Amino acid sequence: MNYSQSVTDLVEHLGRLPGIGKRSAERIAYHLLRVNQTEAIALADSIRVVRENVRYCRDCFSLSESELCEICRDVSRNRTLLCVVEQPRDVFALEQAAQYRGLYHVLLGRIAPLDNMGPDQLTIQQLVQRVHDGEFKEVILATNPTVEGDGTALYISNVLSEYSVSITKLARGITSGSILEHTNKEILADALMGRRPI
Repeated sequence: MNYSQSVTDLVEHLGRLPGIGKRSAERIAYHLLRVNQTEAIALADSIRVVRENVRYCRDCFSLSESELCEICRDVSRNRTLLCVVEQPRDVFALEQAAQYRGLYHVLLGRIAPLDNMGPDQLTIQQLVQRVHDGEFKEVILATNPTVEGDGTALYISNVLSEYSVSITKLARGITSGSILEHTNKEILADALMGRRPI
């Protein structure tokens, strides 16, 4: 069956989203054609607003609608603790565990040579600068427990070894190969509380 050009374009764009194949893209496109116009336009507007207003925080590289995110602006946070994660969604996962009150640093990825992702594509230099300029006593490496995540943590621990900060990592209640954003909040809380030196 041949779609109109506009439907074909929509299916093609939806199919580029992570986890969305051709069949799913077709189902979503048909759903958008069936819902009332107000709902479909609201979705399009929310995508436009996010693209126009959301950026990376100047300090931690998490998502923000202003120069500094809410966590970096929060004066009640413990500014001697810095938790390093791979993606902004990991910040949200750790915040839901409600056990950590320090600051974050988002790497925006992990070292993955097979994906052409080296240290220079991440925010590691900015992390080093923050540790150099800040009052941090502990840096918690909360990268995902995967081969790439562990390699990234090892690289960062080596880079930060010249600074007088304690470098710890999450306890391994988190299964090797799992992703933080999919981890139960109680397990995340235990992992934060049971962190250990590297």
